[in-house]
Amino acid sequence: MSNTLKRRTLLKAAGVSVAMPMLESMGTPQKTNAEEPPKRMVCICNTLGLHPDSIWPDKLGHSEYLEILDKHRNDFTLFSGLSHGHQLGRQAHDSEMTWLTAATKPGMDGFRNSISLDQVAANHLGYATRFPSLVLGSQTEKSQSYTSGGVMIPAETSPADLFAKMFIQGKPAQVEAEKRKLAQGQSILDKLKSQTEAVRVRGSRSDHHLLNDYLESVRQTEKNIGELQGWVDRPKPVVNAKQPQDIRDPRNLIGCIGLFVDLIPLILQTDSTRVITLMVQDHGTLTEIEGVNQGHHILSHHGQDEDKIKQLQKIESGIVNGFGRLLDGLKQRKETGIDLLQNTKVLFGSNLGNANAHDTHNLPIMLAGGSFKHGKTIEHDPKNNTQLSNLFLAMLHDMGIEQASFGQSNAVLNW
Repeated sequence: MSNTLKRRTLLKAAGVSVAMPMLESMGTPQKTNAEEPPKRMVCICNTLGLHPDSIWPDKLGHSEYLEILDKHRNDFTLFSGLSHGHQLGRQAHDSEMTWLTAATKPGMDGFRNSISLDQVAANHLGYATRFPSLVLGSQTEKSQSYTSGGVMIPAETSPADLFAKMFIQGKPAQVEAEKRKLAQGQSILDKLKSQTEAVRVRGSRSDHHLLNDYLESVRQTEKNIGELQGWVDRPKPVVNAKQPQDIRDPRNLIGCIGLFVDLIPLILQTDSTRVITLMVQDHGTLTEIEGVNQGHHILSHHGQDEDKIKQLQKIESGIVNGFGRLLDGLKQRKETGIDLLQNTKVLFGSNLGNANAHDTHNLPIMLAGGSFKHGKTIEHDPKNNTQLSNLFLAMLHDMGIEQASFGQSNAVLNW
């Protein structure tokens, strides 16, 4: 009798089939002190970069984009000379995948992404909130958030749906239906676990490693289902805000960003989640801004053409304004006598230091809020860059997550 497993092998339970991972043989929530506001994290990436001459300050400390953020200048730090190592990928924009993970050689043969910064924080916090994290995208479901198994978490692209998920209470029948779905999911997972033992007997040593990863993901899903069941009957926060209307025109990038950044302070203030990412992407569309007649992606490859640079600056100014708008919203909302920004770290930047050349060095990175000292530009060596992961590690420590390393870190960034 052959011990070879068929490639189409499925695990089946309760009428549901779940695909197995490709095998060789086939060919706890953190408690927060009630007297202290919780620590939070928001990460925003503009995947098409920021024009270097417009972001980096001159000898007097001035730049076009810093002027936009002038009223918040004491609330954030601009870093130069930071990057992840070995970011050359198969495609020119593959570094989008690794901005929050620091995994090397994105998209190359055998590449497997690692866990992203936001998901490390979300896993540590668990279901202390209704949602451990929120993953948002301005255009598509593509995101920069990855699980410990290197699986991308799809982004929510509808501000209207996001508002409903956060603040609109389902009817009793809907709540009961959600309970049944969760209970069925638990039952299916129980049966799937038992069936993997038969597969393990016929698998190779390499298969066993993959099966262990698979079962670990099943165990995590079980835990998530159990935690979710505890939230189903809890009423959602009541807020004095109207559900936004989605912007259907993909050309209105700035308007879409505005809807999301207006919702984020409300979501954080109601403690619906403490970890949020937003990926700003605009490939293949013509951004609807007066004086702009070419697409954002095309303009990011301006070739030093002055007219293209002016158009690009108009788009990027709108995106930078969105970052400032978020800081406004966080500073306007108070808890225990202080504004939300003081307990919320906001990372804003890009995976490209020079989009015109697809250069992934000397990334434009801003960090606002949290318990850090701000108001300066911190310059690192523009040729021999400091690990961006060192800053990420400092952010995790500020969240109360005292792990020794993250990504490519070799120290905790201090300034």
